[in-house]
Amino acid sequence: MLTPRPHPPLRLRAPQRGLVLVLALIVLAALSLAAVGMMRGVFGSNRVAGNLAAQQAVVQAADVGVERAVAWLEQQTTATQPDANAANPSTAPAVLVNSLYQTIIKSPTNTAPLYSYSATRADPSATQTWQSFWDAQAAIGLANTLAADAQGNQVSFMVHRLCANAGAPDASGCEAAPTVPAAVSNSSKSSALKLRQSSQVYYRITVRVQGPRNATSFIQAIVAI
Repeated sequence: MLTPRPHPPLRLRAPQRGLVLVLALIVLAALSLAAVGMMRGVFGSNRVAGNLAAQQAVVQAADVGVERAVAWLEQQTTATQPDANAANPSTAPAVLVNSLYQTIIKSPTNTAPLYSYSATRADPSATQTWQSFWDAQAAIGLANTLAADAQGNQVSFMVHRLCANAGAPDASGCEAAPTVPAAVSNSSKSSALKLRQSSQVYYRITVRVQGPRNATSFIQAIVAI
């Protein structure tokens, strides 16, 4: 007669503690943080690139203010009108009228003159920023604001003649290009004509551009006319 063999006692398994799950969660959290950091870095780089592009667009928009100011200055230096001192001004020949000898403040309600202009030089003090200097000059009506362009850039400009006083340049201490006297030849050739060159007065054009993303730039140009 066969007798059944006794089975060995069953061993109870140790309870699972979930160590693999904890490690997986830690790794997942680390990867998530790395992904968030990478996304923030990409977004930050995009913002920096966008701000640089906006700043460059603001600088390029300043050229419009410089060109508009130069065109206006040239127009004012070549403007003519009938001689009011002639016996019959209506038939008198036109004479050159340089309106840049005096400061011009444009009236907000009139279309003429077209722009404001200062016949004397003004500079910021040692403790004054360009923004505060601009605000002070704008307060007396010297800022000329153009219509905003398609990118939303607002261009404004001021023109200061680099002279100590108003009046004719030869009597107002102006910074001007030197005049070539008639005795000096304009060419190295022996048969060259000896011409006299008229001096040119220097004007300082300050342009402020306010663009999107709170971008503000100040650009200056010195022109001789």
